[in-house]
Amino acid sequence: MQNWQLWATAAALSAAVTALLIKVGVQGVDAGLATLFRTVAVAVVLGLVLLASGRLDWQELRHLPPTSLTALALSGLATGVSWFCYSRALQLGPVAGVAALDKLSVVLIAVLALVFLGEPLELKAWLGVVLMAAGAALVAWV
Repeated sequence: MQNWQLWATAAALSAAVTALLIKVGVQGVDAGLATLFRTVAVAVVLGLVLLASGRLDWQELRHLPPTSLTALALSGLATGVSWFCYSRALQLGPVAGVAALDKLSVVLIAVLALVFLGEPLELKAWLGVVLMAAGAALVAWV
């Protein structure tokens, strides 16, 4: 397994635990407030990790190219919307169904990466994307 695959697997495991914890945390709480609290917690923890590892470099942050700053700011906006929608969906629906539909992002990412970044997938990878879409539909709607 390559290094990126280990990190991606750790992210998947973390996301699974996150879904369960959000489901418990949003019961009887406004989804927006829950998302705000969660976002602050993420910012504090990440700041502490960067500080402890010596990687909190304000000079580097100040010198990010405008394209990077714009893309990262828009990514932050998209993340906020995604987290809010995810929290609200978990308030209303079963965690397995919500998580399955959320993973349709993999299908959308494959298409968007091809269209906007020119990152093609091999035929067997497209088969995997189609199977992921089918699996999400089966978990969420059947």
